[in-house]
Amino acid sequence: MSERDMSLHRHTPRLGRLVIYTILILAAVFYLTPLYVIVITSIKSLQAIHLGNLISIPLHPTLQPWREAWSSACSGATCQGVQVYFWNSVHLVIPAVLISTAFGAVNGYVLTQWRFRGSDLFFTLLLIGTFIPFQMVLLPMAWVLGKIHLQNSIAGLVMVHVIYGLAFTTLFFRNFYITIPRELVKAAMIDGAGFFTIFWRIMLPVSTPIFMVTIIWQFTQIWNDFLFGVVFTSGAIHPITVALNNLVNTSTGVRRYNVDMAAALIAALPTLLVYLIAGKYFVRGLTAGSVKG
Repeated sequence: MSERDMSLHRHTPRLGRLVIYTILILAAVFYLTPLYVIVITSIKSLQAIHLGNLISIPLHPTLQPWREAWSSACSGATCQGVQVYFWNSVHLVIPAVLISTAFGAVNGYVLTQWRFRGSDLFFTLLLIGTFIPFQMVLLPMAWVLGKIHLQNSIAGLVMVHVIYGLAFTTLFFRNFYITIPRELVKAAMIDGAGFFTIFWRIMLPVSTPIFMVTIIWQFTQIWNDFLFGVVFTSGAIHPITVALNNLVNTSTGVRRYNVDMAAALIAALPTLLVYLIAGKYFVRGLTAGSVKG
């Protein structure tokens, strides 16, 4: 190989990496630009917004829009900010995520390690449930909530999300547990271990990745849900997504874009924090079998 060929061979990988990094940087800039605009707008005064341009950095940043969005912005006819609705979403998402994840883990365990007559049909029906759109369950859910007197309540909304999310959580855990050899369960049964002993001692210790996948998935779906929130709750019971929509669409004279942007960031922060803290586990869970089988 000539010296010229060797030099070309050395520089080709560098050129390829340069092209890849350039594309990645441009993609990151493209996707992060809206977030940048939201953040800088949320720390601008109205005067700075009217006199400046969309991407200009504020000369005198202020957190007043954040304080207004949290405690005094008007959502419909109520001017108490988004704090009440934020805590509504917290009280909704924590039990809904934990309950749906726990039931999904048990269902996936049963469907893979304790197979019963009709288990394949049961799993097929659950799989079909993942394709049912939100709109199809609105009337049946409303009828059930009315019959059990949980309409217009956080508890009723928790129930709705648990039921709707069971198909997804069961699918995730089933496809993870199917990769675990059944011989482990059989050996434990021979040693006298029962249903829950095997679940606690064998299945749960290896389930951290899929638990993180399911928790992140459910948290994101439930926290960002708008349709169920606007249909099954009203007034002070609304979750933050509905309150944010009402705040942005409330007309009280001058449009306060800085307050709207601050409220949007407040609504988005929990899901962002969840991904930042547990994002690596999400990737591990997916590659560990949660979308296989």
